[in-house]
Amino acid sequence: MYRVAITGTGLFTPSQIITNDELVAAFNAHADLWNAQHADAIAAGTMDAKPHSSSEFIVAASGIENRYVLDKTGPLDPARLFPRLPQRPDDAPGYMAEIGLDAAQKALAAAGRTAADVDLVICAASNMERAYPAVGVEIQQLLGAGGFAFDMNVACSSATFGIQTAADMIRAGSIRSAIVVNPEICSAHLEWRDRDCHFIFGDVATATYLERDEDLTRPHFKVLSTRCATQFSNNIRNNNGFLRRTHDAMDDRRDMQFMQNGRKVFKEVLPLVSNHIADHLNDAAIDAGDLRRLWLHQANKSMNDYIGKRVLGRAPTADEQPNVLQDYANTSSAGSIIAFTKYSDDLAPGDKGLICSFGAGYSVGSVIVERG
Repeated sequence: MYRVAITGTGLFTPSQIITNDELVAAFNAHADLWNAQHADAIAAGTMDAKPHSSSEFIVAASGIENRYVLDKTGPLDPARLFPRLPQRPDDAPGYMAEIGLDAAQKALAAAGRTAADVDLVICAASNMERAYPAVGVEIQQLLGAGGFAFDMNVACSSATFGIQTAADMIRAGSIRSAIVVNPEICSAHLEWRDRDCHFIFGDVATATYLERDEDLTRPHFKVLSTRCATQFSNNIRNNNGFLRRTHDAMDDRRDMQFMQNGRKVFKEVLPLVSNHIADHLNDAAIDAGDLRRLWLHQANKSMNDYIGKRVLGRAPTADEQPNVLQDYANTSSAGSIIAFTKYSDDLAPGDKGLICSFGAGYSVGSVIVERG
């Protein structure tokens, strides 16, 4: 069995930002248009008026202040409220592959490696641009890597599940290295017309390079242990897919985009994740007090605060549990890797930390690392 290390990560951040105030202005204008169109039904009591949103509501509900997106013109058009991403010809790079390539190249540069060193590419994300050919194989080709590639979808836990998959292959000796790429174009599957979720997601891409821990001289993180778990739930769901055209109803159905029962998710996921981390640490013979940092999934500040308190037995400091969702919003599988990328260089050799992501499935994945 070989030891595994993370030797580089990469982050692609879109150039366009949507602030809460911009988002609220567009949503409220849309709500006014919708209410005017359905005024008679609203007056008759057969339909509820669409309420306004506010920046204060968004921050209180989530901790989110801004989000990066590939296109802000579509989501800020009250008559549209979804991105404008023109269809590309088949011989042009796909959107996911393009942003994933950027993150992958940065991860390789951070690791001091080149595409020739890559044995495996995993594209791990919450939604895929197409069914096939695999986006991972496209990233592999654009990167100029050898070996093989495939796609993986475990919703918001895709990054940690991808890291465990890659780490297991490296441990077993079937490959020497792998890059796990998380291109998340969440703006395209968000329902921007729903007040309860219109603020949640942003776009980004991250990448994590893993290799055998053999005579490494550059800064790295030893992968001490990984663990994944799933439990089926309908409380976070997206019904879009290739079977959609087979259904009789082809209208603009609400359930074809991101949906969640927020209260049930909060109630059920938090103990699931907290217990998962506690059990993982216990089995790895690591005391929670020995963790220098937690890099948690960036979905909701209150959720992270709760999990951090449960894990550490006290409220974590901002240094112990950094948040990035105020700037990036929820970026699905990429969130914990953004936090790790931005807040890991200051750790000293021997410092331990935990990367954890969780979401639809339900799914939860955790990676215990130690600075080498």
